[in-house]
Amino acid sequence: MLRFPTIDLAALRDGSAAHHRETVRTLGKACRETGFFGVTGHGISAAAKAALFQAARDFFSLPLDEKNALSIARSPHNRGYVGLRAERLNAGCAPDQKEAFNIGLELSADDVEVTERRPLRGLNFWPDLPGWRQRMLTYYNQSLEIGRLLHRGFSIDLGLEEDFFDAKLAAPAAVLRLLRYPPRVPPVCASSSLGPTSEAPGAGEHTDYGNITLLATDGVAGLQVRRRDGLWLEVADTQDLLLCNIGDCLMRWTNDQYVSTPHRVRMPTAERYSIAFFLDPNPDAIVDPAMVRPNEAPRYEPISVRDYLLSRLTATYDHLNRAAMA
Repeated sequence: MLRFPTIDLAALRDGSAAHHRETVRTLGKACRETGFFGVTGHGISAAAKAALFQAARDFFSLPLDEKNALSIARSPHNRGYVGLRAERLNAGCAPDQKEAFNIGLELSADDVEVTERRPLRGLNFWPDLPGWRQRMLTYYNQSLEIGRLLHRGFSIDLGLEEDFFDAKLAAPAAVLRLLRYPPRVPPVCASSSLGPTSEAPGAGEHTDYGNITLLATDGVAGLQVRRRDGLWLEVADTQDLLLCNIGDCLMRWTNDQYVSTPHRVRMPTAERYSIAFFLDPNPDAIVDPAMVRPNEAPRYEPISVRDYLLSRLTATYDHLNRAAMA
């Protein structure tokens, strides 16, 4: 089982000076060594979490034609329903055995970013389920505030002004993603880094694209993380914790000081649900390692969050790849 440190948000929010310093030290160490840590003190009750997972079950239980009416293939902005085997996170493996639903920053139809059709700035799709939209938006906003607070801890650890990331997370390209992994016997991969006859995954081996991911799980096993020595470890039930991992964008921004750790989801023996919040910064924010690590030779050229994310999403989704090639 994977052992990882836990970060108490209460200490970052309003803890004593000594507790605050120790929490930042633990946070920085986790970001540099494993890229994974647990989060306590997040303020999301067990009842709210249970209601959120029930809402996810309600959506995925809808008839397929109702889910397909909200298909991500209808959105160039990474929103909507993703059907089984529509993604392939590991190019050497069969498509992922999961379905998902993506929710982005809620914008109005007359928002200038929507009317000008700026990439990653479209309207959300919503199923016709009572109270569903508001429940999701509430959790989206809670997760965003947790992510912003963690970025204040990152800033202190990196020797930056505490508010370095604040403006860059004001209107982020963040995505709340509901995930369902059906219990089924998967096909066999043609090839993968795991060997020539590995089982097809629930989610193939990958690193996340953005700054951080906050993950809530339903207690069913499946998530695995790869250690620095290459050994894959199972993540135990996180109970009331949120699990946080560093993404590629933040690794790039910190000039590889923070590490984005490969992980995957094996096919579960029972139906499995998880809820991920991918905190990607404002689309126009510039990811420039020289601004974060000015005394080091930058390993990456500056790039906008929008261009970086679109390059990664295009490689994942067939419909975006076809659009890019058209």
